[in-house]
Amino acid sequence: MEENLLVKQLSMPLYQSRGWLKFLGILSILYGVLAAITIIGLLVCWLPIWQGILLLRAGNSIEATQLVGSAEEFTKSLNSLRTYFTIMGVLALGGLVFTGLALLITGGTFLAAVTGFF
Repeated sequence: MEENLLVKQLSMPLYQSRGWLKFLGILSILYGVLAAITIIGLLVCWLPIWQGILLLRAGNSIEATQLVGSAEEFTKSLNSLRTYFTIMGVLALGGLVFTGLALLITGGTFLAAVTGFF
C-alpha cells in the first residue's frame, strides 16, 4: 500500500500535465495526417503520427498510474516519454547537421561568387 502511495506521489507532476500530453499527441497525429497529403509528406508522415501515439500512450498510462498506483503503468508512461524524447533528439541533431551543411554550401557558393570563381 505504501508503494502505491509513493508511485502516485512521484507521478503527480506528469499526471497534472496529462492534458497537455494528450493535446500535443492529437496535434502531432493531425499534423502527420495532413503531411500525408503531399508526396514528400508521405515519406515522413509516420514520424509525427508515431510521436503523437507515444504522447497519447504516456497520458493514458499516467492516468492509470494515478488510479491504481501501479509502478508498471508509471514505467510504461516514462518509457513512452523516453522514446518520444529520443526521437526528438535525433531529429534535432539531424536538423543541426543539415543546417551546418547548408550554411557551408551556401557560404562556399557565396565566397566563390564574390571572388569571381564562376
